[in-house]
Amino acid sequence: MPGMDPSVMSLMGQASGTSSNPAASSPSMSMGHLGAWTTMLMGTAFVSDIQQSGSRGGDKLYSTNWFMASATHKIGSRDAFQAVLMLSLEPATITDRRYPLLFQTGETAYGKELVDAQHPHNFVMAAGLQYMHQFSGATFLELYAAPVGDPALGPVAFPHRASAAEIPQAPISHHLQDSTHISDDVLTAGIAHRQFRLEGSAFHGAEPGENRWIIQAGSIDSYSARLWFFPSSNWAAQVSAGRLAHPEALEPGDQTRVTASLAYSRPMHGATWSSTAIWGRTHSTATRHNLNSYLLESVLPLTHDNLLTGRFELVDKDDLFATAGPSYRIAAYTGGYTRDLALFRAIETGIGANFSVYAIPSAIQPYYGRRPVGADLFLRVRLK
Repeated sequence: MPGMDPSVMSLMGQASGTSSNPAASSPSMSMGHLGAWTTMLMGTAFVSDIQQSGSRGGDKLYSTNWFMASATHKIGSRDAFQAVLMLSLEPATITDRRYPLLFQTGETAYGKELVDAQHPHNFVMAAGLQYMHQFSGATFLELYAAPVGDPALGPVAFPHRASAAEIPQAPISHHLQDSTHISDDVLTAGIAHRQFRLEGSAFHGAEPGENRWIIQAGSIDSYSARLWFFPSSNWAAQVSAGRLAHPEALEPGDQTRVTASLAYSRPMHGATWSSTAIWGRTHSTATRHNLNSYLLESVLPLTHDNLLTGRFELVDKDDLFATAGPSYRIAAYTGGYTRDLALFRAIETGIGANFSVYAIPSAIQPYYGRRPVGADLFLRVRLK
C-alpha cells in the first residue's frame, strides 16, 4: 500500500486479532475511504459437500463462511485507531451444530463432546478496537481490546491463513494450535521494533458455548505471550505460549499450549504461493497428557486460475472415544485443486475438490477401517 501512513498500514496488515500473514501474501480485499477513515472489506464463503468413509464418517452439504470489515483512522502524526468486526453465518449454514470431519475433536454440541466433527464458528467471530502509536520510524506500541477476539497465542488461525485459503474444512490439529482465535474479553499489548514484535494477552480461556449467535463474557483467567519475526515481506515466524483456564466445557482441568510456526508467501502468476509449517503442543493438567501436532500446508498457483492445495498433519488424539484414554497419532494427507472462474467482476468464484487419506494405529482400525478416506467438493466465492 504505497504512500499509506506506517501506523495505518501496520494495523491493516494484520489478519485476526494481532496475528499476521507475510506482507507479500496479498489477501483479497476491497479498500476505500469514508471521510477520514480508511475502510477494508473481506469475505469468503464455501458451499461444500463432504463424503467420508466408515461407520464414523459422515456425508453433508454445508457452508463455511466469514466476513470482515475494518475502519482505520489516523490521529495526529504518530497514532492510528482501528475498529474491526468479523461475522460468520455458520450457525445457520452448518446444521446440527457440526459438519463431519474424521478425527476432529473439540467443543460440544447438545451437551456432548464433538468427535469426528467440526463445530461452526460464532456469528460474531471478532469485535475489537486497536490503537497504534509510532514512537519512531521503526518502533510501535499496539493496544488491542475485544469483547470477542484473538489473543496473542498460536499462528494465524486457519480461516485467515493465506496457505489455507482454498481448503474449506478445518485442520484436525486446530484445537492444539489456533483454537483460541475466538476468545472472550481479550486484552493485548505489544511492542514492535523493526523485524520483531512482542505481544502479551489476558483473556477468558473457555471455548465458545453452544449458542453461537450471542456474545459471551467471562472473567479474565488466561494468559499468553507471542514473539513474531519478519525477516522480509515473504516470511513471518512466531513462537508463543499460554495457559488456558478450563478451555473445554466437558473436560476437567486447565491447559498449557506452546506453538511455533513459519509462513512464506511469494507472488506468482498473478496470484500468491503461500505455505505454512506449524507445531503445537498442549498439556492437560487433568490427564497429564502432552499432545503434539504438526502441520504443513500450501496453496500453489500453477497459473492465475489453477490452484493446487496440500495439507499434511500428524496429530496426537486422546479424546476419540467416550473416556480419555491413550493418545493415538493420526496422519492426515489432503490434496486438492481449485479452478477460478471469471464470472463476476467483484467476486472471485472458484470450483474445487480435495481428497483426504488417513494413516492410523491398528488399535483403532476396528472403529475407523484400515484406510479411512474423505472427499470434499466445493464452490468458493470471495470478494476481490
